[in-house]
Amino acid sequence: MIGPLTRNQALIAGGVVAVVVIGGATAFALAGHHQKPTAAPTSSVTSSSPAPTPTPTPTPTTTTPVPPGPSANPLTGVGPVPAGPVLGVKVDDTENGRPSRGIDQADVIYIEEAEGGLTRMLAVFDTHKPVVEAVRSVRASDAELLAQYGAITLVASGGGGDSLTTLDRSIVKGVINDRGGPGFSRDANRPAPYNLQSDLAQVSAAVHTGRVKSIGFNFSKSYPALASAPAVPAVHAVVGSTGIDFTWQPTIGKYVRMIGGQQLLTAGGSPVAATNVLVQQCQVSVNPNDVDVEGNASRYTHTVGSGRIILYRNGKRIIGKWSRPNSAAPTKYTDLSGKPLELAPGTSFVVLTSA
Repeated sequence: MIGPLTRNQALIAGGVVAVVVIGGATAFALAGHHQKPTAAPTSSVTSSSPAPTPTPTPTPTTTTPVPPGPSANPLTGVGPVPAGPVLGVKVDDTENGRPSRGIDQADVIYIEEAEGGLTRMLAVFDTHKPVVEAVRSVRASDAELLAQYGAITLVASGGGGDSLTTLDRSIVKGVINDRGGPGFSRDANRPAPYNLQSDLAQVSAAVHTGRVKSIGFNFSKSYPALASAPAVPAVHAVVGSTGIDFTWQPTIGKYVRMIGGQQLLTAGGSPVAATNVLVQQCQVSVNPNDVDVEGNASRYTHTVGSGRIILYRNGKRIIGKWSRPNSAAPTKYTDLSGKPLELAPGTSFVVLTSA
């Protein structure tokens, strides 16, 4: 049972409408849970006199979305495959934990419901290994979400109820502050529990978990479907009772997260932004085995299954579907006709909303 909202929670909940807003006044309600081009054949003509040279018929060009090759990072489609372990970090997503540190360097950031209508971030780092703050506790559904990455590491402060036991049974390795894990320290300029930080370079040196692999993303710089896709410069979704907003900034080619109409900045002054935003509709259930001190049961976001998804890239919107048959499998993202969704090369937000 969810207890009464705090003042900050009430302010968030008061301005939330449970829809995804598309292009200002238009709303979209979500529903339900490589080929290599071959060269044209050439022909030779033997004749005693020169033959006229035929005018070639132009061949229409198409783009085929492909997963990043062995030389590209499969989480971003940019740069070489990093050599170190993949690290996930649970990060606070409330006013008390802001400004955050390090999340502007994440490859992928998931936004999910925690409890009481509030959200947390699960940031995945592979390209860079910064110091991250404020590190918070794990939820039981995090093991399911991250299992598609393989045997990677999840950094968290601790975990209530069945969260840690669920993590321990999974393929994902926990580096937990409450268990004396490496890389943790406290920021003396902030109050606990919003001052826990993790030095991911230290964590990378201490763990021996898995390297990056594909989680189902396809990337392409040119996406023909964008030509007929509607322009949507602002994105609005709802997770729990928290509004999640982004604005497309063409000057930097990214979606910047907005809070109260202002850009969300890190402690270093960088905008919290990504090249793509995926709004993924999931089944979200109550987890009665994990209840906080105020009596709020945590939420379990089911990322195995199927449902609707919206891709925002280059200021445009593409509606599609996602599916994942089991926790070990990557997530398949397609448009409504079944063709792979094509992300712009770069970083991504994945906003996990309720069906």
